[in-house]
Amino acid sequence: MLNLTIVPVKGKRMLRQFIQFPLNLYKDCDKWVPAFEDDEYKSLGPENPSLSFCDRELYLAFRGEEVVGRVAAIINHNANKKWGEEVVRFGWIDFIEDFEVAKALVDTVADWGKARGCTKIKGPLGFTDMDREGLLVEGFENESPFTVIYNYPYYGEFLERMGFTKDADWTQRFIEFSDKLPSMFQYADLVEKRYGVHIYRASTLRKMARRGREMFHVLNSAFAGLYEYSQLSKEQIDGYVKQYVPVLNKDMVAFVVNDKDELVAFTVTMPHISAGVRKAKGRIFPFGWMHILPELNPRKNHMAEGLLIGVLPEYQTKGAALLMFKYLHENFIKLGIKRMLLNPQLEENHKVQTLFGDYDPKPYQRRRSYVKAITL
Repeated sequence: MLNLTIVPVKGKRMLRQFIQFPLNLYKDCDKWVPAFEDDEYKSLGPENPSLSFCDRELYLAFRGEEVVGRVAAIINHNANKKWGEEVVRFGWIDFIEDFEVAKALVDTVADWGKARGCTKIKGPLGFTDMDREGLLVEGFENESPFTVIYNYPYYGEFLERMGFTKDADWTQRFIEFSDKLPSMFQYADLVEKRYGVHIYRASTLRKMARRGREMFHVLNSAFAGLYEYSQLSKEQIDGYVKQYVPVLNKDMVAFVVNDKDELVAFTVTMPHISAGVRKAKGRIFPFGWMHILPELNPRKNHMAEGLLIGVLPEYQTKGAALLMFKYLHENFIKLGIKRMLLNPQLEENHKVQTLFGDYDPKPYQRRRSYVKAITL
């Protein structure tokens, strides 16, 4: 057998190898969906604004000339300071079914972190919560949304064999919509009058962008106490607004504002486009858009994805979520959407776990962040 080598990624050619490796690894798997290639270059390249508070190194595993694995080593200094720990994260991890390859990649990340004072290794995690995170541990038979990690079952088996244990789990569920509205919606008028909140309808892209910036500030507040969260910077927020707001469907996004016209809650959904992204191999150009564009039409695609939901802490018991659900449910009926995959939700986040109770959510997938002490 050829010798195994772990090599830091240097230059555009190796970065391309790093980004494209999963396309070959999962070429025969119809449940895996690639990330958008352009997004990967932005996340992993030197222009990522997260690098103002994160250190990172990318590695490829080779047997001879063949790429057999990849991993990103990341230290989020803001998160470490906030949570009072010295953690190195591993993310973007993929490898062939070979324990030696997996262990060599993880050991490389641990050694890199150890040299920088880290005492724990956790993952899969990205630079921030806006990146893909959590190893798939249940629901391998289901197609993954393009926004989350899909991996073969042996990934988790290998990590546990290395001594990793569960640090946090995210559950992902789906809900179904009927033409009959839930009885809870009868209280919408009462909520508006009692708490001075109402749905804001963004009629133009400019208005959507304005609320988009506010949305991420709500996210920073709502997510502040959640697992390994670190605040998004102004530069990151500006980048996300520029990147994602133009492609949002205003009928699939809900904003709630108070009587001062301040955003207090939001929900972002979109059509389930995994099949199109897989056919396009994660590339929009030159021809990938031909596969993706039809999936963006909710009148033809009757499944949606819930991407983000955030409610300011002081409004979490004031019915803001009810107003958003009513608005979206009514729009989904008009659009013909019958089902929605919820975004991964922390198992320990009981507020959001119970938020969708009236829709009787069904389990779909489960993801896990693993942790292990670094031997000093």
